[in-house]
Amino acid sequence: MAKYIFVTGGVVSSLGKGIAAASIGCLLESRGLKVTCQKFDPYLNVDPGTMSPFQHGEVFVTDDGAETDLDLGHYERFTHAKLTQSNNLTSGRIYEQIIARERRGDYLGKTVQVIPHVTNEIKAGLKRVAQDVDVVIAEIGGTVGDIESLPFLEALRQMRHEQGRGNCVFVHVTLVPWIAAAQELKTKPTQHSVKELRGIGIQPDILICRSERFISQEMKEKIALFCDVDVEAVVTARDVKSVYEVPLMFAGEGVDDIVCRLLHLNTGERNLDRWTAMLERMQNPRDEVTIGLVGKYVEYEDSYKSLKEALLHGGLAHRLKVNIHWIEAEGVLGPEWEKQLEGYDGILVPGGFGKRGIEGMINSIRYARERKVPYFGICLGMQTMVIEYARNVCGLEGADSTEFNPGTPHRVIFKLRELKGVDELGGTMRLGSWPCKLAETSFAYGAYGTREIQERHRHR
Repeated sequence: MAKYIFVTGGVVSSLGKGIAAASIGCLLESRGLKVTCQKFDPYLNVDPGTMSPFQHGEVFVTDDGAETDLDLGHYERFTHAKLTQSNNLTSGRIYEQIIARERRGDYLGKTVQVIPHVTNEIKAGLKRVAQDVDVVIAEIGGTVGDIESLPFLEALRQMRHEQGRGNCVFVHVTLVPWIAAAQELKTKPTQHSVKELRGIGIQPDILICRSERFISQEMKEKIALFCDVDVEAVVTARDVKSVYEVPLMFAGEGVDDIVCRLLHLNTGERNLDRWTAMLERMQNPRDEVTIGLVGKYVEYEDSYKSLKEALLHGGLAHRLKVNIHWIEAEGVLGPEWEKQLEGYDGILVPGGFGKRGIEGMINSIRYARERKVPYFGICLGMQTMVIEYARNVCGLEGADSTEFNPGTPHRVIFKLRELKGVDELGGTMRLGSWPCKLAETSFAYGAYGTREIQERHRHR
């Protein structure tokens, strides 16, 4: 039977619950355990596919075509878990499933309620991903005290009751702020956050205390006393230069030792040799490259989270430091726009939707083509590359995509044939892993070294 680790957050959002969950997964894998990670999002959207990147950050696409929360990207980068649609559930999807059953009459005339119907659906989602793994790490989005997250927390409380205390561990990520005026750390926000959690019947086993300063042993003892946790389970989670340092920081605090003791897991010693070697390459590069990323959502870097990490990983493979400069596509217009693109080793235009910023992207592509700067176009970046070449090399004046200009005389980019007549936005694109056959004379074939590849898609 699988064991469960539930990760909640308190005080404020954006404390790094996803990184914490992924890091715990990394440590447990280093001990030989098989783990999977799951994210519950309390918002009423069915999935984040139709949400603005400025609201939510990137949409992470899984192999099976699910549009999911960006935290699933952290889970895949930190562990070997193969994630699917089942690894990300929102309130919207859960209510959609329940209402569909109610309309069919599946509840046989019963009153459909949050308890037990919604909580049962959440518990069923947890058990669905627990097949063939040793540990399920489930993260609850939002902050303890939010109204919309209450059904999820109640479901977790019930899970511990049903599965037994030796099979479930609660990890609470909280904040210990540094007050500059007083020149000291304050524990009161953490105390109140744990009080809120205990008020709904959940006693945390481990507190991960985010702080910009070192938390002393004396302060840990104070937190342990007021929050009723073991003092060794009060973990300092200081700010680090790279999120890839977090597993080592948690290892130093003995987080995996505590988890294994509480869940009665008999494992080998942790082996982080490969992870440590990766960090050594990251911290000691032989050279560096600078990439200009011309995008529509660069004001919020999480909009391109996986892309940023992929560039960093590519640099790691060659022991290079990758510097990414974020360039707003709408700004690559007007007099002297070329100056914004000078000095880069490569230019990348990523995906996006809508007409805004297209002309700036086309200018960037023309600059790269004429000055022979290596260029990489992904999704919309590939489409705008076709438009630029059609206009400026093939002489097809006014060439465009039908997405931006349905009346263009030269439709060089056209909506996927199978989506003609489909007007709904959610879940209607080409999504997930698709096979692709590469021409043997192409740069892509040279990079992959094989004729057929699988890559994840998200486009129309």
